[in-house]
Parts: sequence; structure tokens; C-alpha cells
Amino acid sequence: MKILRKYLLQELLWPFVLSLAVLIFIMLMGNMVNLFNLVINKGVSLILVSKLIMLLLPNILSYAIPLAILSATLLAIGRLSADNELVAIRASGINLYRLCFPIIVLGLITSLFSIPLNDKLKPQALFASRKLVKQIGLKSPAAFLEAGTFIRTFQNYIIFIYGVHQNKLSQVRIYQPQEGGPTRTIIADRGEFLPIPEKDMVKLKLIDGSSDEPNPKDPNTFYKLNFKTYYLTLDISGGGENWQKKLKDMSIRELRAQMRELAKSKIEDINPIITEINKKLAFSFSSLAFVLVGLPLAIWTKRREKFVGIGLSVGIFVGYYILFLGGEVLSIKGIMYPGLGMWLSDIVLASVGIILAFWTMKR
Repeated sequence: MKILRKYLLQELLWPFVLSLAVLIFIMLMGNMVNLFNLVINKGVSLILVSKLIMLLLPNILSYAIPLAILSATLLAIGRLSADNELVAIRASGINLYRLCFPIIVLGLITSLFSIPLNDKLKPQALFASRKLVKQIGLKSPAAFLEAGTFIRTFQNYIIFIYGVHQNKLSQVRIYQPQEGGPTRTIIADRGEFLPIPEKDMVKLKLIDGSSDEPNPKDPNTFYKLNFKTYYLTLDISGGGENWQKKLKDMSIRELRAQMRELAKSKIEDINPIITEINKKLAFSFSSLAFVLVGLPLAIWTKRREKFVGIGLSVGIFVGYYILFLGGEVLSIKGIMYPGLGMWLSDIVLASVGIILAFWTMKR
């Protein structure tokens, strides 16, 4: 039995490592194009972008690990089943699920490992990445500006830019809505950002254009002023909101502390906080749920093709995640108790796995 269990774990190891590496690569590549665009076209420091990539890893791992262990289970056990090795093992009188018990334990260990990942590492990385994005925005304001779209990043102003290359702008349109009055418009052929990071502001240097200026005799009307050079100071602080931790940026300890603070203020609507706590724990145990459903499914399907195994993994994960998001919505709205809503996807998946296990044992 020990030799067979060791053999099973060895069969599972390489598909898990390979699946994890491929998933991390694919998820990183999804962000790499935009990140390298910041370096090549927007002039952002490679060091800052590298830090941003590193901060993406905990979030990527939180999704990649459960999907990798599901893929590995389907691929490894599916191959053994397709080669009739499991039939031979069962014919020798060995119970398949007793034999596969170490794989279930591995799923549990992976889930326990995922708790600090989802509870501490991921929230810390999310918060640090938001601060880093703001730092990039202060040093290279044009980094997050898209040409051909209305930009509302700056307080009190709406900006439309036809061309952006690093900090150089072309064909700039700036609109400043006036409460109860007409919108002020500034037009320039060219522009350039001059960062003022210590004040959470940037200075926009506009070249060759015209500006609507308030009429001293009638502030609700403007007169047109042509200019060669015009400076406009833009506030990007956002009122300090970007520096506050969101619920997803907090650890379970911090969330519980916030619950106590709200209780002192006699605020009873704490469903979002309870939901976030259960969300971190439930998603951590998705690895165990995936192993429970993956084992009988691999035995039943008897597929050794890698693409079939990966396809099944993605299908199961998508179904799980849709149910997970549905439970989150119901929990936040108070329709379902968060302790049940956030664990619903794990419970459903594990239940399906147990039913399939009993069914395959009777075959």
C-alpha cells in the first residue's frame, strides 16, 4: 500500500508543478502586455513595473493553486484509469479511495497553506499594488491615460487627448464643468505633464491653444484667450481615498477589528465584512473541494489526454467560480447568511464529489 501511495503522489507531482507553472505564465502574460506598454510607450521605470509584477503573484497564486491541483488530479488519476492500472489495483482487493487518501490529505494541506496566502499575502499585495500604481501615476501621469477616451482622473476636470507618447500629449481638450453655468473649455495643440509628487499634483503645460476665461463683469460667461504657453495644476489625490484599505485589502484580524469598531458605533450592517472573512476562508478550501470532485471524476471519465483533463478543470473551475460569485452577491445583500453563501460553492462541489465517489465504488 505504501509503495502504491508513493507512486500515486509521484504521478500527481509533475502534473501539479507543470499546471501551476503554465497557469502562472498565462495569467502573467495577460497583464504583461499592458505592463510593458508602460515601460516602452509611457516611460515608466522598469523597476517600478517589476515591483508591480511581483505584487501580482499572490493574487495569481490564489487562483492558480486550486486550478493546478484540480488539473493534476484529473490528469494523473485519469491516466492511471485509462491505462487500467486502477482496475488492476481494484482487482487485487485494494480500496481505491483508501489508496487515494494521501491525495485528499494533500488537498487539505494545500487548502491550509492557502489560508495565509488569501488572508495576509494577497491583501497586503493588493494594497501595496494600489499604492504603487498611484506612485507611478505621480511620477508618470500619462502612464494611465488612454488616447481617444474621456479621462476623469483629475478632480474638477474632464480631459480628452488624441495622442499620448510618454509625457507628451497632442491635441488636448480640457473641460471644466461649472455648477449652474456653462462648461469651461481649454484647447491646445500640444501638452506635457510636469509631476509634483510631493503635493499629489501634476502641472500640465499646454502649448499653442485657447482657453475660456471667466468674464470679470459676468462670471457666468467666458471670453476666449489665445496662448502660446498655459500652465494648469491638476489634483490627483482623489481626496486621499486611494490610501484607505478596502475590505479586500484587509486581513481577517483587521476585518474583525473593524466589526468591533462598527459595533461600538451601533452600526449593524456588517454583512460585507462577514462575507469577506468567509470569502477568504472558503476560497482557501477550494483546493480540497476540487480534489474531492476530481478523484471520482478522473476514475469515471478514464481520459489520459491532457487537453481533455485541462478542459474539464477549466469547466469545473468556471462553474465553481460562478456559484462562488453568486453566493457572494446573496451574502452581501443579506438574502443568504454569509457563513452559508460563501461556502455554498465548496459544499456543492464536495457533495458532488462524494456522490460520484459512492457511484464509482458501486460500478
